[in-house]
Amino acid sequence: MTLGGLALAVGILVDMSTVVVENIHTHLERGRPIARAVVDSGGEVALPLLISMLCVLAVFVPSFFMVGVAVANAILLVTFAERARVAEGTPGPLSAAEAAVEGARSRLRPILMTSLAMMAGMLPMALGLGESGEQTAPLGRAVVGGLAAATVATFLVLPSVFAIVQARSHRRSASLDPDDPHNMARAATGAPAAGHQGGGA
Repeated sequence: MTLGGLALAVGILVDMSTVVVENIHTHLERGRPIARAVVDSGGEVALPLLISMLCVLAVFVPSFFMVGVAVANAILLVTFAERARVAEGTPGPLSAAEAAVEGARSRLRPILMTSLAMMAGMLPMALGLGESGEQTAPLGRAVVGGLAAATVATFLVLPSVFAIVQARSHRRSASLDPDDPHNMARAATGAPAAGHQGGGA
């Protein structure tokens, strides 16, 4: 998403720069001084460039919302799956595959409610209802379709990726705090916590 936004920004910058430079050359060909040509050309294209920028923002802002909802759903599922994988007690820690299934099962309803709520909100736009509906309908359809595809991928693709990536991951915390009971180095060596060393002295 960040690289896509950067590519879009660079493309818009190059496009607007091309328009300004061409307009400056047009004024120079008419025999105007370069300073006057720069000022006049900038004033002529400032409003059209501003309007085009606002149109681009109006098109892409709903897409940003769609990506935000999809990422939030994915984080929610992965968080609960990882919590189930490292949980202690009854019934004990689960394997990565079992944790992925448990995370998807436990978060099924919240993720579906979030996705369906946004798709319902974009449905009037997708159907082209209201004035100028035909102009905004493609955007609404793209957002609804993209969100539906992201939701399906969250429940089908993401658990598989989680199970593969976390299959050999350690269940202990990677904390370096010597007082942390889950410190991997201290647990492997059997050394006491730093706060308890020399306690009998």
